[in-house]
Amino acid sequence: MKTYNLRGKRVWIAGHSGMVGGALVHRLQREECETITVDHHRLDLRCQEATAAWLKIHRPDAIVVAAARVGGIHANSNWPADFLFDNIAIASNIIRVGCEIGVEKLLFLGSSCIYPRDAAQPIAESALLTGPLEPTNEWYAIAKIAGIKLCQAFRRQYGCDFISAMPTNLYGPGDNFHPENGHVPAALLRRFHDAKIAGRPEVTVWGTGQPRREFLFVDDMADACVFLLKHYSGDSHVNVGTGIDLTIREFAEMVKRTVNYEGRIVYDPRRPDGMARKLLDSSMLTDMGWKARTSLEEGLARYYEWFLANFPVARH
Repeated sequence: MKTYNLRGKRVWIAGHSGMVGGALVHRLQREECETITVDHHRLDLRCQEATAAWLKIHRPDAIVVAAARVGGIHANSNWPADFLFDNIAIASNIIRVGCEIGVEKLLFLGSSCIYPRDAAQPIAESALLTGPLEPTNEWYAIAKIAGIKLCQAFRRQYGCDFISAMPTNLYGPGDNFHPENGHVPAALLRRFHDAKIAGRPEVTVWGTGQPRREFLFVDDMADACVFLLKHYSGDSHVNVGTGIDLTIREFAEMVKRTVNYEGRIVYDPRRPDGMARKLLDSSMLTDMGWKARTSLEEGLARYYEWFLANFPVARH
């Protein structure tokens, strides 16, 4: 297996202030490389000229594209133009200039929502573009598919060592805890915590609670990214997951126990469920020698501990 040695390399984490980017900065401290970051207030990655100018000055050896406009079903439904345009712009600006300046390695991070709504479970990488997308997140999905295809196109036309990884549902320190615009883990944790503090007798969970989802702790995702940077150089995107899924109802009960909330859970079937099941086939990655290490129980405990220590509303 070909190995890319990170020692002494200058690695730019695009999106270092986000959940995955922050975990990557922390994980790369063990690799004896120099991590490069730039605040989004100083560099708008949607701007082609500004992104190109910054990259041509700083010239990283490797790039991880973790920057993105992200959000749950509510956010995707309300701001489709922003989700589509912003994410395509970020991917295309970085990937194109990365090729121009001779970046040695680039890892583009996508999402499991790229797969068809009715894909066979667990979902293999080969399922991409074999059927219609889930309507509740198709704008984000299309942008992420474009990023995958850009990596493949630049690899095929110019020989760039550009790869892509598709994580399952992520959670962990640095997450967006907005009760409506966040993803499932963060939104639920926030709702249960707020209800506990306020003494409310019930918490409403969107949908029926029946869909099945897989959840990966962000530190495991960061470790998988480093593994792929060092050990993978291929045309196909690579799924990153745990291989274990559960219903939203089961997950909500786990979050409730983590927060130590004693009220009841009410489900709102008027809200969309999204895909009935979304479990990734991560055998391609496990066959390379990588597996997730953090159990869901341990991950949720660390998740809530970080929330209590770092999120202002948690101290109310």
